[in-house]
Amino acid sequence: MGPEDPVWRPKDQLLHLKDEDAPFRFPPTGPPRHLVPGLARPRLFRSWSHPFLQKRISSLTMDPECSQLLPALCAVLADPRQPMADDTCLEKLLDWFKTITEAGSSLLLLQENPCLVELLCHMLKPQDLSSRVLSFSLRLTGVFAAQEDCFQYLQQGELLPRLFGEAGPLGGAAWTAPTVRSGWIQGLRSLARHPSALHFLADCGAVDTIFSLQGDSSLFVASAAGQLLVHILGLSMQGPADGPPSLQAGDWPACAKKIVGHIEESLRSTATPQITQALNVLTTTFGHCHDPWTRVLWVRLSPLVAGLLEKDPVPAAHSLVDLLLSVARSPGLSSSSCGLWETLAQTLSRLSPTQAGPLALGILKLQDCPQALRAQAFAVLLQPLACVLKATAQAPGASGMLLPEGGRCRRAGRWSPGRVLGVGELCQGSASPTSDTGHHLCALLLGCVRVQRAALDFLGTLSQGTGPPELVTEVFAVLLEYLRSPDSSPTVLKKAFQATFRWLLSSPKTPGCWDLDPQALLFLRELLPVLQKRLCSPCWEVRDSGLEFLTQMTGRWGGQAGFRHALLASEVPKLTEQLLRDPESYVRASAVAATGQLSSQGLCISPASPEHPGGQQSPLSELLHILSTDSEGFPRRAAMHVFTQWLRDSHADVVGDTEEFVAGVLQVASQDLDWEVRAQGLELALVFLEQTLGQPGSPCPYAVTPPVVAPACPLAQALQPLCRAGLFSFAFRALFDCDRPVAQKSCDLLLFLRAKMASASSPQEARSSPDVASVEAALQRWQAGDQAQPLGDLEPEVVLAVLKSMDLEGLRGALAESSDHVEKSPQSLLQDMLATVGILGENEADCY
Repeated sequence: MGPEDPVWRPKDQLLHLKDEDAPFRFPPTGPPRHLVPGLARPRLFRSWSHPFLQKRISSLTMDPECSQLLPALCAVLADPRQPMADDTCLEKLLDWFKTITEAGSSLLLLQENPCLVELLCHMLKPQDLSSRVLSFSLRLTGVFAAQEDCFQYLQQGELLPRLFGEAGPLGGAAWTAPTVRSGWIQGLRSLARHPSALHFLADCGAVDTIFSLQGDSSLFVASAAGQLLVHILGLSMQGPADGPPSLQAGDWPACAKKIVGHIEESLRSTATPQITQALNVLTTTFGHCHDPWTRVLWVRLSPLVAGLLEKDPVPAAHSLVDLLLSVARSPGLSSSSCGLWETLAQTLSRLSPTQAGPLALGILKLQDCPQALRAQAFAVLLQPLACVLKATAQAPGASGMLLPEGGRCRRAGRWSPGRVLGVGELCQGSASPTSDTGHHLCALLLGCVRVQRAALDFLGTLSQGTGPPELVTEVFAVLLEYLRSPDSSPTVLKKAFQATFRWLLSSPKTPGCWDLDPQALLFLRELLPVLQKRLCSPCWEVRDSGLEFLTQMTGRWGGQAGFRHALLASEVPKLTEQLLRDPESYVRASAVAATGQLSSQGLCISPASPEHPGGQQSPLSELLHILSTDSEGFPRRAAMHVFTQWLRDSHADVVGDTEEFVAGVLQVASQDLDWEVRAQGLELALVFLEQTLGQPGSPCPYAVTPPVVAPACPLAQALQPLCRAGLFSFAFRALFDCDRPVAQKSCDLLLFLRAKMASASSPQEARSSPDVASVEAALQRWQAGDQAQPLGDLEPEVVLAVLKSMDLEGLRGALAESSDHVEKSPQSLLQDMLATVGILGENEADCY
């Protein structure tokens, strides 16, 4: 097999295959990998004698083939002259060893494969070792030593002290590589699982090294060092099997005392980095450990933490906030009895508004938080807004504040949306402040899109409440101001459209009626000219947002007379039709969706209208043209979604000749290169299948589902429309699609049809046996990758017979496999790694 083979892959691509890559795309130049001749593939028909073969990882034991390859691989890893594969191979190899040791004995594995011990010992020799291989060996040692008997075995040969002590990489040039330091930490993290490991860590001085690595130049190494300290502290506090250690801090184990002492020393330090390291370790500790000893730890350290608040400025404020919130969320602590609420209140008053904001937000999310502390947190969050209101000469007073009540927010007085507009005016530069503070805020907020977006999000949230009519009028005025402003950015306009739709939804209505009220209709008449202007914007994002807003409105109120009259009196439908030819594909896709909604509600411009004597194509013809000719995938996908919805809703242009409609759409979709278009074609086929067989999906989950009744006519006769529409040819071709989601969807559709056959076929149909040899032969060629020969016209009896003989369950199982299931064995991995250095012959390399 070589480069000329359609399924050949370079070695570097092979080594990067991962199980979690889904959905994945098969090689475009050939058939799916699991369907390639010469490779194991699922049997298509039950009459075939070839079983579906696949290789799986031997997770529990090391098979003889791997044992034979392992010595050669260890020799390659130990030889610094040999080029080594990338880190992906080493990670997969390490994962394999983890799987073996988790299921069996590490000691037995080493005794049966002495080459592994030789590899680890070879790392001790003074030589120019690869940092990646040394890091891998340190991590592998930790995996083996995680079991106490294997730990003792490695200790006997002084292997562990020489690898993790001062005599190992710590004193060599390799220690300068962050990869080696990271491997050293991860190796210790793996072996620190039993009491013997704690004694080893104390004796070899590893804990002091971990302390120093907290300040490592590599953020990954520094973070891993802090997490390792937390792990060692938690392990040491588990105590012996006869019970937990004493809750008295003076009786704690030696490792725990040393770590806590280092934390205390760091908190007393004047260096901010050391304080940050200590706070981060404590944050992780209280976030992961919830045993009773954590309360003793907090009582001991809380005075030192509170002492940080007395410094000016407060050091490591961000880490301090994280620690306090972690302690407050810990189920092992009683916040009221350990003085935490007082510490939180003091911290809110000492930190700057920027630093205190995250803490205030976290406090509001806490359970059982005192009312006074919650009010203080609200005041911190609202302080910037109060400053803005003051600068715009609007006294906040009782009309603008939100106060806590019973864990929720209640509105004191009324929040005026005009205050949101005041914030927007400061951002747009249209405000006229009269104070020095106002001028300063104008300079800070001028052009600040983030603040405008937040203001509109907040305004949209206010729509969930109720208010007097004058409040709604004020909101609509604010929204129109944003939508009309020439200075509004595309993202701000998008937020404004979203908030507008939410307020239209919540506008006052007559009970039991979902129509727009007169006030909302009056606003709509002012809004549509603004929407027209935005649909002509030179910025494609604005045109796109306007079309999305139009689609939402039409879907919600397209059947209401007032909305229809206002919309048809505007130029919006005409502009939407023109945007189907927009140069930007995203806009064309949104125009397709909007056209679909307008056409469903009968709001599209008539092709024969007097205003357009030349005539124009119907929406169906327009969208079919887009599906056939558009160069981008987004508009074609949108067209398929619209067609599926039209078929589901019995659109007027569809019910006239449903067979012709389905046949035309499926014929175009089958040739599309976009897999999502083909998958949506199968969704449309499923809707047509359900409608033809008389079992459409119930739109209401609470509706009573009637019992399945066989169609009045024979099943073969009921399938005639499906055959004439080319549904089965489309589905069979999709069954062997090069994109797995399409093949899976086709398989599900055919399985659904076969289930219907079992319940609806007559005895005469069950006994019929038409000649299907030519169809089966053609399908087998399709499966092998040769899809040049069409199936031709399929008769219902032939379709039924073919479906009975197909092993769809086996094919569905094959499609559910991961992308590398054909060669996913450890033996394959070892062969790949050896092939990269030429140990194996050319034909033994696992290249595909």
